[in-house]
Amino acid sequence: MDKLHRSGEPLLDGELQSEDKELKVRPLYIKDFQGQQALKDNLQIFIEAARERGEALDHLFISGPPGLGKTTLATIIAHEMGSNLVVTSAPALEKAKDLAGLLTSLTAGSVFFIDEIHRLKPAIEEMLYIAMEDYELDFIIGAGAGARTVRIPIPHFTLVGATTKPGRVAAPLHTRFGINCRLDFYPIDELKLIINRSAAILGMTIANEASNLLAQCARGTPRVANRLLRRMRDFAQIKGDGLVSKTIVEEALISLQIDNEGLEEQDRNILRAIIENYGGGPVGVETLAIAVGESADSLEDFYEPYLVQRGFLQRTARGRMATAKGYLHLGLKPPALF
Repeated sequence: MDKLHRSGEPLLDGELQSEDKELKVRPLYIKDFQGQQALKDNLQIFIEAARERGEALDHLFISGPPGLGKTTLATIIAHEMGSNLVVTSAPALEKAKDLAGLLTSLTAGSVFFIDEIHRLKPAIEEMLYIAMEDYELDFIIGAGAGARTVRIPIPHFTLVGATTKPGRVAAPLHTRFGINCRLDFYPIDELKLIINRSAAILGMTIANEASNLLAQCARGTPRVANRLLRRMRDFAQIKGDGLVSKTIVEEALISLQIDNEGLEEQDRNILRAIIENYGGGPVGVETLAIAVGESADSLEDFYEPYLVQRGFLQRTARGRMATAKGYLHLGLKPPALF
């Protein structure tokens, strides 16, 4: 049977090959997952042990900034365990019946992935407690004085909860996860491996100096690295001969307003607003968000982690402050207090 677009139109052969290549960029085996070596070594042991016992893998809690591979790890776990993968996000689970419908449809050993798990509603969290520990669901039948609770068994499954804000996950939920994983920003050498692997899958030719430069500008994040690589492919195709060279990357980064530290225009706007509008800080996140036209969540989840990690910004009890490095990056003289 022909594969279809979402619109229902059949895919042409060339389109099918292109789509397959894009999908293969995300690894399916732990050995192909670049970086996070200590985490991978431990996870490999847990998976092999669970497979040998013929059991579902223990529930897994994954935290870390966006784009580091939380969803990819869930996909790998399901593939390595030979299990089905069911994916949802906490905001999509509006009512307890939404969760119940998904849990009762799981097969034995399924991997159930909940993204943004810190945003679960209390009633849904409480339903998860029993499902995670006892593999049962509580249903209330009837109403008033005649109401009674019935427990329905569900297959043993693996819950993979992912979050960018582990501190907002309720303690009773967090302690029910048997495996805790923290993903950190990637160093340049690991990002280069990711870029080279993705380029090979996509049929691209990339120069060594070009992949080095891209890795430096990828904000320590594989998702950003792969996004930039695809844009370099476009520039190389239209402005070059298809080779992603250092010259092509330099020209493309200028066009995309990305500097050699990986900062985009909005990153620089954030630093500029703190320095020029608020004297270098401190300034509250809500005020700063309004000043740069972003939501507070976007600032905290996407922009700030990298700016803090690279030393351009610091969070204090009174608010956000630009560092001396932040001033210098914008070509400004730091105040005397630095």
